[in-house]
Amino acid sequence: MTFDAVRAAQRAAAPWPYARLDVAALLATGWRPTPVREVVLKVHQRCNLACDYCYVYELADQSWRGRPATMSAEIWRLTLDRLADHVRRHDLRSVRVILHGGEPLLYGRDRLAELADAVHSALPTTCKADIGMQTNGVRLDAATLEMLRRCGIRVGVSVDGVEADHDRHRRTPNGRGSFAAVAEGLERLRRPENRAIYAGILCTVAPGTDPIACYEQLLTFEPPTIDFLLPHANWDERPERPGGDETAYADWLIPVFDRWYAAAPPPGVRIRLFEDIMQLVMNGNSGSEQVGLSPSGVVVVESDGAIEQVDALKSAYEGACATGLDVWNDDFDAVLTDPGMVARQIGLRALSQTCLECPVHRVCGGGHYAHRYRRGVGFHGPSVYCADLKKLIHHIHTRLAADIRRLVSSGAS
Repeated sequence: MTFDAVRAAQRAAAPWPYARLDVAALLATGWRPTPVREVVLKVHQRCNLACDYCYVYELADQSWRGRPATMSAEIWRLTLDRLADHVRRHDLRSVRVILHGGEPLLYGRDRLAELADAVHSALPTTCKADIGMQTNGVRLDAATLEMLRRCGIRVGVSVDGVEADHDRHRRTPNGRGSFAAVAEGLERLRRPENRAIYAGILCTVAPGTDPIACYEQLLTFEPPTIDFLLPHANWDERPERPGGDETAYADWLIPVFDRWYAAAPPPGVRIRLFEDIMQLVMNGNSGSEQVGLSPSGVVVVESDGAIEQVDALKSAYEGACATGLDVWNDDFDAVLTDPGMVARQIGLRALSQTCLECPVHRVCGGGHYAHRYRRGVGFHGPSVYCADLKKLIHHIHTRLAADIRRLVSSGAS
């Protein structure tokens, strides 16, 4: 699809930002985009699991079907050249390269090692390159871990709690559960020799399951970090809410927060969502797409070389990630003025009036950008998880405020 065709389709599907956000006017005010600091490489488009909630395969955007199963070395080398140029142009001192899929370990150990070596050799010596990978964990055998350790590739693993809950959603194509294989991989990953490459666990929140049992299961894997993610949904494809509970996701997260907050003196496990909310409540910043107003500097390069926005947008509509750009013809500066990229960098100016009138909007930040989508409107509205975010933020704020008052009172006495 040509650039003009992509833009026309975007304007029709999401009037905001594609028809209503005036990027030229923003630039005229002196606003400048945040450079790309994280590149997600879709090295393998296919997966060895068939998770029923997967935003890549099960939701609105099915563009994976028309793309090569694997990324060629020519494409990732050209991508790294583009990234190196971007680093020099913006004098960046650190960037992240994330190996993703599908399932990136299907790409093969030798090709992953070659790619990792090329990342370091392609970038200027003044720029630190962190390489990460998000995997389902099924293929974390000893030989793979040795390669990952040698190449310095940090590994995040997706786990959805106790075995029964995990296997309800994260199955092989023939219907078998994957928990046992993932648990074996995590047992290897958490060994002392592999701790340096253990990035943490990603877990999708699932109302109707036991949140404390889930949390305790994750703790047995000794992760340095846990990312609890809200399932990708929007106003047209709404999240499941058992019993119609409009705060089912907050009601699941709050007991986990209370357990973690009461029993997590350093160096306890970090839970990114909770830490981000706490920092934002204290007028700090967030490094998360889920909350806060920090600008996003993430782009995705697909297996065919297309430069796209963050792939969670695949949950919204067909082509929601598209920019019409590719590494064959465009550098990363070109994507910085794409209205979709700009909308995720302009903070308060991207929020609807409904959000701006909400007392927690600077903490919530409107929620995850993908979760704001509504057909005919686009991304200019509150998150479909608005009620959940309000309740969770209020709860965390109340706990922090009580502790601060207690500390101030004890200091005064």
